[in-house]
Amino acid sequence: MSDEEEIILSELSDDELVLQMHDDLYDGLKEEIVEGTEILLERGWEPYDVLTKSLVAGMAIVGEDFRDGILFVPEVLLAANAMKAGMGILRPLLAETGAPKLGKMVVGTVKGDIHDIGKNLVGMMMEGAGFDVVDLGINNPVEDYLEALEKEQPDILGMSALLTTTMPYMKVVIDTMVEKGIRDDYAVIVGGAPLNEEFGKAVGADAYCRDAAVAVETAKEIMARKHNSAAAG
Repeated sequence: MSDEEEIILSELSDDELVLQMHDDLYDGLKEEIVEGTEILLERGWEPYDVLTKSLVAGMAIVGEDFRDGILFVPEVLLAANAMKAGMGILRPLLAETGAPKLGKMVVGTVKGDIHDIGKNLVGMMMEGAGFDVVDLGINNPVEDYLEALEKEQPDILGMSALLTTTMPYMKVVIDTMVEKGIRDDYAVIVGGAPLNEEFGKAVGADAYCRDAAVAVETAKEIMARKHNSAAAG
């Protein structure tokens, strides 16, 4: 596309602008996402509609291509950063309108481990899917997790580890939750390069997620089950 044909976002119809935002998100274009978000709000869109139709729908495409090996971590991080910029505008407005949230998740890397790219990606993708995410950062001892669970009352606890030496700490956290009688109050998902399905089962997690796209799918399933059992109860 030559420079003369540069797209003027404000001249696009709503439908065209939403599709363009999906493309811009895919390409990790932060400024364009901010501009598109502001234009839709100026046109009287509800913040929740901007979030779901432009950002969440756009991130879903990114998530699918990441899962299928078409996009890789650096591109997904760029897309997630662009989404975060849009979220920065929407978050205060969403809080005012009390927009529905899919659920809430506390996430953090375990004690002794300072890797956070995977965790950050999970947090961003979860936020992009409409979850409230509380990120505890890296190197979290069991006390930090317990404190966050009590304070935030999330639906899901996510733990990540990238070192084989720190993986067993996940069991320490889950065992402590069992001891305190709070294990069944939360769904626990674990992830990180050296982990696998068997490890997840062995430490007593509800699910092992091999990447951020799977984490989002798993979290949605957990929330659907929770709603169903609540409805049935």
